[in-house]
Amino acid sequence: MRLLLVEDEIELAESLAAALKPAGFVVDHVATIADAEAALGAGLYDIAVLDLMLPDGDGLELLKRYRAKGLAIPVLILSARDNPADRVRGLEEGGDDYVVKPFHLGEVVARLRALLRRPGRTHGIHLSVGNVDFNTTDLRVMVADIPLPLSRRELGLLELFMRRNGRVLTKEVIEHAIYSFNDDIDSNALEVLIHRLRRKLAGAGANVGIHTLRGIGYLMDDVR
Repeated sequence: MRLLLVEDEIELAESLAAALKPAGFVVDHVATIADAEAALGAGLYDIAVLDLMLPDGDGLELLKRYRAKGLAIPVLILSARDNPADRVRGLEEGGDDYVVKPFHLGEVVARLRALLRRPGRTHGIHLSVGNVDFNTTDLRVMVADIPLPLSRRELGLLELFMRRNGRVLTKEVIEHAIYSFNDDIDSNALEVLIHRLRRKLAGAGANVGIHTLRGIGYLMDDVR
């Protein structure tokens, strides 16, 4: 799941990103409204975390503009503004949840997962394809009821394929979903990652596999 973090307090942003990544989020961090607008214009995000008091303006005005443009992703507001009227305005202007600073990192992660589980969202708790089951809350993968240990990147890749089961994914779509724009990616990093995941699934007896469609992309489907 790709997340846009809009926060100008660098230490806070680093701490939050460090808590989000093990929970399966790919985090893009920006510190200004201008950079947030560029990120929203260039990328597809599943969810966003938005500070309100930013160096170049009010984050709530940014949210209002993008809601008017049709931005549908859930947005969790982080703010030091703890007045009840501020919280009400934040929710009425397009926020899906509102957390007052200071906060507990674990609570923010839990609230983000709760937003993604709301009716109408595509990010459910439990994914199942063939004999592979993925609990996205505790990041536990089972193949025929046997645990399959995977790295964070492998988990992100598997989740993407399971959510798009039977659909072709281009290299660009996959890279966008599992790498942040701050990641230093080798030219063959994705191929190596897919090879590792494919080998682990096969070794565990999974009855689904990741197929390479040369010149097109990749597809998860039944093993033939």
